[in-house]
Amino acid sequence: MNSFRTCFVLLALALGLVAIGPRAVAQSDKSAGNGAPAASTTASKAEVEQLREELAAQRRTIEQLKMLVEQLAEVKSRAPAPANEGAHLINASMPLPATPSVAPAAPAETEAEAEPLPDPYQKPAEKKEGASPVSAGWNGEHFFIRSADGQFQIQPYGYVQTDYRSYTGDGAPPDSFTVRRARFGFQGNYGTHYQFALLIDAAPTAGSVLRDLYLNAKYNNALQVQAGQFKVPFAQEELTAVTNIDFVERGLQSLLYPNAASAFRSPGATIHGDLHDGAFQYWAGIFNGKGYATNNTTSVPETSGRVRFYPWRDKKDSALQGFAFGGALDYSQTRGLSGELTPTMAMPDVAYTWFPQFQANGNVWRYMGEFTYLRGPLALRDEYVSASWNRTGVGTLTLGGLGFANLPNVRFQAWDTSITYILTGEKQPENGTPRVKHPVFGGAPEGPGGGGRGWGAWQLAFRYSGIQGNEPGIFFNNLQTPQQVPTFNRHTDQFTFGVNWYLNYWVRFMSNVDINQLKQPSTIGATPQTYVVFLQRLQFRF
Repeated sequence: MNSFRTCFVLLALALGLVAIGPRAVAQSDKSAGNGAPAASTTASKAEVEQLREELAAQRRTIEQLKMLVEQLAEVKSRAPAPANEGAHLINASMPLPATPSVAPAAPAETEAEAEPLPDPYQKPAEKKEGASPVSAGWNGEHFFIRSADGQFQIQPYGYVQTDYRSYTGDGAPPDSFTVRRARFGFQGNYGTHYQFALLIDAAPTAGSVLRDLYLNAKYNNALQVQAGQFKVPFAQEELTAVTNIDFVERGLQSLLYPNAASAFRSPGATIHGDLHDGAFQYWAGIFNGKGYATNNTTSVPETSGRVRFYPWRDKKDSALQGFAFGGALDYSQTRGLSGELTPTMAMPDVAYTWFPQFQANGNVWRYMGEFTYLRGPLALRDEYVSASWNRTGVGTLTLGGLGFANLPNVRFQAWDTSITYILTGEKQPENGTPRVKHPVFGGAPEGPGGGGRGWGAWQLAFRYSGIQGNEPGIFFNNLQTPQQVPTFNRHTDQFTFGVNWYLNYWVRFMSNVDINQLKQPSTIGATPQTYVVFLQRLQFRF
């Protein structure tokens, strides 16, 4: 570095001498050209002063060059030497400082006043060990908190449904406001293979406040294992989120779903998956069989299996792309010694109980068939459910009673057919909320759908649902204590007319009129009559 600096200084001195030489020659030529006598070998006093000023200017230039070289050398000493050492200090095309004119140069800045050169080799501050920045925001559906690598994510979510119910009919409950559901929870993922969810209900009608708590392990789309507490996979309307059903309450067939008294949920595990891009879906699981509030009374778990087909799902131009069909089978057992009964048959809108409960003991079978057709704003859905409860060895040991006798099975069947149409043209999703084009407030233009303010999305809905129960009677012609078990055969039809108003993607107002017709009462039951129920619901979710 010292030799480099010395060479630089010598080069500057040489440039200064070169500048002096032409001046002296020019002055000599000028004297000769004027015809003056030959210049004497002794310089005049003015010439000496001029030479001294030029020499002083050159010395100042040299000092400036030395200061610049020292600063560059200091930068060089702090940085690791690159392969072409020194190449970044001086560029061959960079002009050197010009030689000052005769006029005195301004005094050079002192080291204290000069602005320090930036260090191009300074390393950025290292992150603290273990630090893991996170991101948070709104993804259009939910708030989220996500790790920097995206491997961990958690989303809070929830919904509230507030109802007003008005009834007409003998024995119907009084009109009332109620908070039907107020559920809050979290969902998220660990990496790409594990998803989890937790959901509680702050306004449960009965039983535990815990609704969902599960972990889903996903090897790929075709093979997934889910364990915890969640809905038993049995029917299409059951697995449709309650925020996305088209009516205030589910149809009458839902009374026959597994674990209907515990919001269709039970502890258990299931294997499920999608094949061929969702053209075929399957579920197979085992569950507690008594919901989330009671332990199983037998050593036989509830077993459930379901399949669903979308034959034309990948045919985008086909009118049948939105057609799907499937079926399900569910098996469980009851224990008469534990006092188990057939399910309560209160109407979903709680207008009345249309069928009594009976003691059960033995096998319980459920069968289900379904289909869905979606095309643009139109949706058609249908379900049929059949169920039976064995009554093997039921009775009493009381004096004069039947003892433990085998009674005929209690059988039920139910059906539900619905049609909905969105008047404002939004597409009807299978299990989701329409993307409102012109919301009343919120959701536009940054929200899902949303192209400006308007009147929201309007949907008309109609449903016919029915259920029938049969408990065959029997006569025990005992010699001492003959007994007669009466027959119960009841049938209820429900016609529902509905209007749904989506103010935006997250707020919906629903208005339903249910006409419930009780038919075919038992010989000792209630008189047939018609119950009319007016249901209004305001739902908001996040």
